[in-house]
Amino acid sequence: MKFPLYIAKRYLFTKSKSNAINIITIIAAIGVFAGAFSLFIVLSGFSGLRDFSLSFSNEFDPDLKAIPAQGKVLNVSEEQLAEIQQIPEVINFSKIIEERVILSYKSKTNPAYIKGVDENYRRVNQIDSAIVFGTWLTSSEPQVVIGNGLSRLLDVGTFNYQNLLKIMVPKPGKAAINMTNLQDAFRAKQAIVSGIYSVNEELDDKYVFTHINYARELLDMEETEFSAIEFKLTPEADLAEVAEKINVIFEGNAIIKTRAELNDALNKMLNSENLFVYLIFTLVLTIALFNVVGSIIVMILDKRENIKTLYSLGATPNQIKNIFFLQGMLMTGLGGVIGLSFAIILILLQMNYDLVMITPSLPYPVQMKVENILIVLITIFTLGLIASYIAAGRSKKALA
Repeated sequence: MKFPLYIAKRYLFTKSKSNAINIITIIAAIGVFAGAFSLFIVLSGFSGLRDFSLSFSNEFDPDLKAIPAQGKVLNVSEEQLAEIQQIPEVINFSKIIEERVILSYKSKTNPAYIKGVDENYRRVNQIDSAIVFGTWLTSSEPQVVIGNGLSRLLDVGTFNYQNLLKIMVPKPGKAAINMTNLQDAFRAKQAIVSGIYSVNEELDDKYVFTHINYARELLDMEETEFSAIEFKLTPEADLAEVAEKINVIFEGNAIIKTRAELNDALNKMLNSENLFVYLIFTLVLTIALFNVVGSIIVMILDKRENIKTLYSLGATPNQIKNIFFLQGMLMTGLGGVIGLSFAIILILLQMNYDLVMITPSLPYPVQMKVENILIVLITIFTLGLIASYIAAGRSKKALA
């Protein structure tokens, strides 16, 4: 292998007498460089966008969430809550009551979901950082924190005591449906808007937060009835193991979901987009590597007399084939590594100096991940190996 490698390096790095061959080799190397460079930039950009998109839901979604296995109500006793507190990995948990309601403000109405939370909610989720106007809930009066989208739809401001937000929920039972007076079919309560939050467009248009006791009174629920229990775990906690412990406490009456499972649709969408972009750029890289095939074939034609001389001196057809195979791999490897190195430098500059901005205050999000580096290297060397093998096979024809 030393002999083919030595000749391959000489052919690659020694300037040919033919300018056309030199130009074709340079174009092939630039193609590999550009392919590796662009592939890593795109993968890093999508990794940054993925983390950026999920960071919004991380403010809203807990590490684990227990929801009813059947129906809409989860019955939880004081003994079960005490058992949950004994789980070492559970830092805190929050009891939730959630239901679809109708919001009415002045002459405007809009459907939404009310989410009644207890005092521990802010210890489980990072909702504080999402408050853009006003303050979080206090127990001094009936208050709600409304999404930024809902506040625009209803034209609601904070702490407007002259105009309170009206929250309506249909009364249960067939009697309510048969009533001729629509107002009698709804149970209604009023509250002051104490704050406005902004997480993302979907959540901002959906949820209204209030104290759990206010939601319980509105929905006429018992003290032991909840819609869900949300959990914050220690950083080193095993999610599957803790979920199993919680499931045992609820005796199989609850479904335990992780944050990833709660955002299953978003994760699938992001993964699909990432896969499609990778496949598109891999196709572009494959086209670029055709230049490597062309470069090696032209080199074989140019070195036909040298090949015959090497064959006469005792080189086997396989050794001659390996010369051009290794030349292609060296060209691919060097172009790929150099392109990847420049891409890594550019990503590091973006992470530290915000070279590209989406808005004046928001830099384009990128992430440096080892798996992206490995993906680029594996893709480059796999495609380079195939291209080099195909091109090197033409060397045997030069011996004819």
